[in-house]
Amino acid sequence: MAYHSDSSSSMVRLNIGGRKFCTTLDTLTQREPDSMLAAMFSGRHTICQESEKGHIFVDRDGKHFRHILNWLRDGVIPPLKDSEYAQLLREAEYYQLLGLVDGIKCALSKRKEDEELGTELTRIDIIKCIQSDRVRFRGINLSGLDLSKLDLSFVDFSYACLKTVFFSRANLQCAKFRDVDAEASIFHNATLRECEFTGANLRGAVLAGANLQSANLQDACLIGCSFCGADLRSAHLQTADLTNANLEGANLEGANLKHLEGAKLDGANLLGAIR
Repeated sequence: MAYHSDSSSSMVRLNIGGRKFCTTLDTLTQREPDSMLAAMFSGRHTICQESEKGHIFVDRDGKHFRHILNWLRDGVIPPLKDSEYAQLLREAEYYQLLGLVDGIKCALSKRKEDEELGTELTRIDIIKCIQSDRVRFRGINLSGLDLSKLDLSFVDFSYACLKTVFFSRANLQCAKFRDVDAEASIFHNATLRECEFTGANLRGAVLAGANLQSANLQDACLIGCSFCGADLRSAHLQTADLTNANLEGANLEGANLKHLEGAKLDGANLLGAIR
């Protein structure tokens, strides 16, 4: 049936994928007059209306529809995680809410700029540093940097923050991500800050012989990485993608593992590993 209303401010009841919402015709049509939602309630289109309470059914996920309604009411972009922004963006594109689409993209762009401003070094700084004999980036915040295809072998990254760093096809052979020598002088009940790799992209990187003991590699892309002989004891790998990774001879004792499709494990130590 086509939707008709005597008043632009009349209440509209919506059922978005099983979630119920109440709003007004003004809210649905005024801020984004060229959107699919505005077109749906223009009276020109047939819509599915439930017989009992008159809810209008839309076959979409209703998880983020409240954010869509708040955007239409106030024009405010909600503060969300990147993954939630991606979901909201998909819904905004479906409903053809171009203002919301632009707002989400601007929010994501600003977040990336803010993360880059918080980084202590740039790619150029890194390139200059690795030309010296002994390179240390101990405890440095390198979040979000593009370090792809660089020769970072034997570099000391102990306690560095490497969240979302792009290491694709970098040579990290025998790189140091944990200061074993310093641990000997630390009290046994002290809390050690491990190397933080959350969300890093290491696709195709060479980490043969690297010390990654207890490193946090959750959500990291490790597809096709070479970890031959690497120390990954107690590493946090439960949400990392290790598809086609080479783990031959690696020490994975006590590591938390998943997504091992096609990974090479010949000679690897899997004692106590969680799979």
